[in-house]
Amino acid sequence: MLMLCVSWGFNQLAVKLALPDVPPMLQALIRSSGALPVMLIVGRLRGVKFFERDGTLLPGVIAGLMFGCEFVLIFTGLVFTSASRASVFLYTAPFFVALGSHQFLGERLSTVQWSGLALSFAGVALAIGVPQPNVDAKVLLGDLMVVGGGALWAATTLVAKGTQLRKAAPEKALGYQVAISIPILAFAAWIAGERIEHVPSALSISLLAYQAVWVVGCTFVIWFAMVKTYSASKLSAFTFVTPLFGVVAAYFIMHDTLTPVFGVAALLVIAGLYLVNKPDPKV
Repeated sequence: MLMLCVSWGFNQLAVKLALPDVPPMLQALIRSSGALPVMLIVGRLRGVKFFERDGTLLPGVIAGLMFGCEFVLIFTGLVFTSASRASVFLYTAPFFVALGSHQFLGERLSTVQWSGLALSFAGVALAIGVPQPNVDAKVLLGDLMVVGGGALWAATTLVAKGTQLRKAAPEKALGYQVAISIPILAFAAWIAGERIEHVPSALSISLLAYQAVWVVGCTFVIWFAMVKTYSASKLSAFTFVTPLFGVVAAYFIMHDTLTPVFGVAALLVIAGLYLVNKPDPKV
């Protein structure tokens, strides 16, 4: 999970660095289009039967629709709200996963574990600095869209854990989502009027390849493989670490400021994760 969080933290920076050459919705479209053949090839080598009837079609389509709409909401929300506020509100997802796991999967968190979730979220908010002047209706709309994206991320995790998708190979479970997201993202990019105005630089091309091949084609597959095996709520709590790695990456690559407050925030996140994953003494 730490490896995944490092990869996803740098992914946020990769998106930002490629924006001068490729608009955000087109980035999401390109990475889904590039990741799909990677998953098909890897799955084929592992003997995955992508077109076998196994009862995964309906939950796969539902997960795919949510997967595509998730990124539409997040990227559209970024037009109205700041990246820092978006990062905080996106990581409401673990709370949605915890609530859904309790309601639908029978996973229960103790009071201490709920406190750990709240502590980690507070650490993320402190690290990014959620307070912002001049918050108007448009900013709040953007915040709401990003929260919606976080909720869809959580819902996709719950569908993968609580339906027949759990029995499918990770490449097939994610393949549904990536394949269905392609037309959704293409339509959203067309509606937004996005286009690539010039030939992207070598850096932007390499960052797009990183997003498509590694982030979506590999780490997302690993994530779904882990969701099938481990507690969805506890795994999701680990994603609180992701924006912290993003801040550290921005410090080293873009020379953003790293303050002592960030150290306090990191300690809050680590303490929260410890509480979430602390064994129940009653068991």
